[in-house]
Amino acid sequence: MRGEPVVVDTSCWVEYFNRPEEEAANAVRVLIQADRAVLNGVILAELLQGARTAGEASELRYALGAVAWAETSREVYGRAGDLGFDLRRRGVTVPVTDCVIAASAETIGGRILTLDGHFEEIARYTCLTLLPV
Repeated sequence: MRGEPVVVDTSCWVEYFNRPEEEAANAVRVLIQADRAVLNGVILAELLQGARTAGEASELRYALGAVAWAETSREVYGRAGDLGFDLRRRGVTVPVTDCVIAASAETIGGRILTLDGHFEEIARYTCLTLLPV
């Protein structure tokens, strides 16, 4: 990897694949070219769930096959649960999938590229850094 790794959230991958002219898609391209883009299991599952056909799902698997992978270990899931708990105590509710993605990003340096507003809430209370799109 050439530079700090960045977890690319589902929202930005959707832009990359479906609206390549958008700023978020360009940001993903830059990260891929710099070998800094990172994917995890939750993001892959969300992308595959959104595929319209089996062929599209197969193309997604192939296209994402070369992207660096962040393992989601027991510790990551534990951190995600703690994060969700802490946020809820502050009156902030975010999906558990976003907590897992955020915890995964924390384990590799805390950087994420996203269009999802939930991560702004998470970043407010953690070391998560949101990259501008």
